Amino acid sequence: MSISAVAGKLAALLLPQDCLLCGDGAGAELLCAECQADLPRLPGEGCPRCAQPSPGGAVCGACLRHPPAFDATRAAFRYGFPVDRLVQLLKFGHRLPVADFLARSMLAAGRPAGDCLVPVPLSRRRLAERGFNQALEIARRLARETGLPLMPRACLRSLDTPPQSALPWKARRANVRRAFECQADFSGRSVILVDDVMTSGATLDELATVVRLHGASGVTCWVAARAVRGEPAA
Repeated sequence: MSISAVAGKLAALLLPQDCLLCGDGAGAELLCAECQADLPRLPGEGCPRCAQPSPGGAVCGACLRHPPAFDATRAAFRYGFPVDRLVQLLKFGHRLPVADFLARSMLAAGRPAGDCLVPVPLSRRRLAERGFNQALEIARRLARETGLPLMPRACLRSLDTPPQSALPWKARRANVRRAFECQADFSGRSVILVDDVMTSGATLDELATVVRLHGASGVTCWVAARAVRGEPAA
């Protein structure tokens, strides 16, 4: 048994905790085994560009009609109960260990190719209200595990727009238009954009457009959860 495995068993014995979702014993883990097994996965094969369900894993009709500025999307979960609960606990409950759990789940689902990690930035007002950027907290863990450079100040959100979750999907693209600025030269580099949730994809598409204008040779979205078109999403 490895040293890390022994340490994990000792932590479970000495520092047992309740499952964040159901309250049952979870040992040293954030969630119990049953709740981890029940987390919603993306159904079937998905579009390689946007991760929406698509027959045979082909590029979906939406991406063929209106190709996004990003090349690919990798997601660990489908955005639905209880993953939405975990995201809310991270963003508004300041439960930062959730960022570790989401990052580990993203790594388990497969690491995308890319040269650097860029978290989706928050506006100054939103950052001051929340005290941290959940995308950056997830990206920190991913950078530590992958060894990829983390560029937390490469991009900034220059417009303080209403939360995307407060708007219908069709209004979200206009809401984030020209919301981002880039302060880095990505020439010749493939960029991985990191966020907690991808719903309509408008935010990531707008940010991908900006980093491409600053030289990015490719852009991949790496998110913890992906909302499925036609299903309720926050």
